[in-house]
Amino acid sequence: MIPKVGSINAKKLIAYCGGVEAVFKQKKKELLKIPGIGEAVASEIVNQNILDKAEKEVEFIEKYGIKTLFYLDPEYPERLRQCDDGPIVLFIKGKNNINYNRDKFISIVGTRKATNYGKKITEELINGLVEKGYNPVIVSGLAYGIDIAAHRAALKANLQTIAVLGHGLDTIYPSTHRNTAKEIVETGVLISDFPSETKIDRNNFIKRNRIVAGLSDATIVIESDSEGGALITADLANSYNREVFAVPGNIGQNYSRGCNQLIKANKAALIESADDIEFLLGWEPADIKKPPKQIALFTEISDEEKKILECLKEVDQESIDIICIKTQMPVSKVSSLLLNLEFAGLVKSKPGKVYSMN
Repeated sequence: MIPKVGSINAKKLIAYCGGVEAVFKQKKKELLKIPGIGEAVASEIVNQNILDKAEKEVEFIEKYGIKTLFYLDPEYPERLRQCDDGPIVLFIKGKNNINYNRDKFISIVGTRKATNYGKKITEELINGLVEKGYNPVIVSGLAYGIDIAAHRAALKANLQTIAVLGHGLDTIYPSTHRNTAKEIVETGVLISDFPSETKIDRNNFIKRNRIVAGLSDATIVIESDSEGGALITADLANSYNREVFAVPGNIGQNYSRGCNQLIKANKAALIESADDIEFLLGWEPADIKKPPKQIALFTEISDEEKKILECLKEVDQESIDIICIKTQMPVSKVSSLLLNLEFAGLVKSKPGKVYSMN
């Protein structure tokens, strides 16, 4: 709630001070020694008014049954924890029965002025995944167009869906989607990193896109012009080392430009159906279970590499994000270790940043 303190600076403050409570016990001169913390921020921290505002927010949370997840909580989504700019805290409204660290999360985004074709493709992709035996959590932003089409298609297919909001949980924007939001909280959740009484602001909707991209294994862009929030989300997903897919469109249509542009620049893989998603992510139907592999290793390996191999031994294949979650190591570290194991002939990589024992 402190102005000019985003997720990165908040985590920096906590790390330097040794804990959350310690941040508010520091003297101003000590705070000024922390890189990136200037006079204005330090003054706000030592000003007790900020704690009064926080107390008011706690009252709102308790009154409306909102769950909070701090970034150091065990339940906090590991995929978001791996993002440097992942939210310091998530405000969650809903049944809260979503396991944020399960292995199939898909984000679907696109233009607010979706065509009938775009809405049809959105529903076909979701239904196609369900028909193949998958039950991914569908993530989007509750906006007009492709976002709301994705939520409604997920609800229709009895899938859990997450709506990431660009404002506090004291309101719903746009208000015309209020009924869909009520349906979502019955089986899924509404998520925000903004406190109540946050003003509706365009920049906040851009900021929330990092949650849409960070929560998922892959982001799918259905329709988009050459500029817009969907392309920002795609860029964020790429920066987080997540998969990005785009549905191609007619070269003469405005809302095909963004998707075609992503594909042309090799920023997204071209998809036409659920078959493509399945192949590119290396998924296998839920009813196919193969026996665990018993292997013997003769190569000198480190303890960290052993962790990865133990993770892969009991499954046929695993995505790099899930390996990070299970081994509790960052993506950069896991990527390096997997490369070493691949060179040693112990691991092989598959499309979609998926790995298996060799």
